[in-house]
Amino acid sequence: MTPGTLYLIPVTLGDDVIAKALPPEVVSITQKLDTFVVENEKTARRFLGALKTLKPVRELSLLTLNEHTTIEALPALLAPLLAGQDVGLMSEAGCPGIADPGAHLVALAHKKGIRVAPLVGPSSILLALMASGLDGQRFSFLGYLPSEKAARVQKLREIEQHSRNRHETQIFIETPYRNGHLLEDILATCQPLTRLCVGCNISLESEKIISQPIADWKKSPLPDLHKQPTVFLLLA
Repeated sequence: MTPGTLYLIPVTLGDDVIAKALPPEVVSITQKLDTFVVENEKTARRFLGALKTLKPVRELSLLTLNEHTTIEALPALLAPLLAGQDVGLMSEAGCPGIADPGAHLVALAHKKGIRVAPLVGPSSILLALMASGLDGQRFSFLGYLPSEKAARVQKLREIEQHSRNRHETQIFIETPYRNGHLLEDILATCQPLTRLCVGCNISLESEKIISQPIADWKKSPLPDLHKQPTVFLLLA
């Protein structure tokens, strides 16, 4: 039997308008699917309901893949695909497989000869880089920095030095309730000429993107980033 296709379905980055964030073809493909692998069932059902799937949302099959899913549990998530059924993989926000546990399932799908089809949609990481004015030729995404302050400050020093040595934009994120602490540590640790871009609530009406040297950040009122999805970009 020919395996189905694993569609990588981007979702909106917040409560923005679906028609504004996703191309019609992505919406059409997603509406026709019956089975999804999702990070959070509640938010996935809300998104699929807004998308108006052909089958009622309550009748859709939602399989969970999150940070607690073990490697041993992944093959069961591919069972519908191996039975010939198309399946959609969704992240909690943005594009699956980027800062997201879906990457493990995609890797296994390739090993099993399953077609993987990425669909077009918003990525806060790339949108922030586009809007930053920092180097878009050379960049690294580092994920989350250490939660403990001393380790976080040491990591920031290493990131800044690496950026200076390679002239490479460094991109990282933080748990939303620690955004303010991270911004304070960046301003206290990094050099005045190092450029910092902060992108908050990207693609939403409340979007705020500020890109300027550390010296200018210290002269300006700081944005309220508490519990707001935020991307940080640094270039020394």
